[in-house]
Amino acid sequence: MRKTVLITGATSGIGEATAMKFADASYRIIITGRRQERLDELSAHLISSYSTEVLSLCFDVRQKSEVDSSLDNLPEDWKKIDLLVNNAGLAAGLGPIDKGDTDDWDRMIDTNVRGLLYVTRAVSPGMVERGSGHIINIASIAGKDVYENGAVYCATKHAVDALSRAMRIDLLKHGIKVTNIAPGMVETEFSLVRFKGDSEKASAVYSGIEPLTADDIAEVIFYCANTPDHVCISDLVITPKAQANAFTNYRKTK
Repeated sequence: MRKTVLITGATSGIGEATAMKFADASYRIIITGRRQERLDELSAHLISSYSTEVLSLCFDVRQKSEVDSSLDNLPEDWKKIDLLVNNAGLAAGLGPIDKGDTDDWDRMIDTNVRGLLYVTRAVSPGMVERGSGHIINIASIAGKDVYENGAVYCATKHAVDALSRAMRIDLLKHGIKVTNIAPGMVETEFSLVRFKGDSEKASAVYSGIEPLTADDIAEVIFYCANTPDHVCISDLVITPKAQANAFTNYRKTK
């Protein structure tokens, strides 16, 4: 039987690219997100382009009741989830701690931390029962370093980093792999969301740098998910060649 992967935040960027990468490898795909129209479009594309089976679930990872309702009531033939990719996450705003927008803080904490926990709590018991599975958490280089004006976003990604390490310990005896992937600069909707639709500010983030792409990260996720059974990539940092850490990069000038 073909393996099943569940990908959160699949309606754009890394999640969308990951869904296509695994569909191309004949995985059965469960895609989740908040935008029904995007889910419908992606589902149709995956089925027509890759002839794979797709289950589309529209819910907000921040809402535990929605997570539980969707994942506790999966059709019987979709309940065996071999791989969970906790990809849903975002940055909102960029400002000093004394001027931060607390609504932005709540949005990041609820999505990046609580959402990851809610989905993991719903999926992991099945993996434990079967004695197999793999959880891949999409963290960030911001979970390894901190930078000016990014206190809360960095804190949420440090939380993901810590949760990944703790999950690995908790699930070790059940034969479940846990992988933490920490990307550097990836050009997706990330900066556009952070700057609330300001495309000029968003594009300036990548000025003078060739950033990573969503496809680059999807390739890494796929690699980590397909190592031999006895091999677990526990922690992986990936950056563009021009980026050394969360606050050091080299920008070419014209």
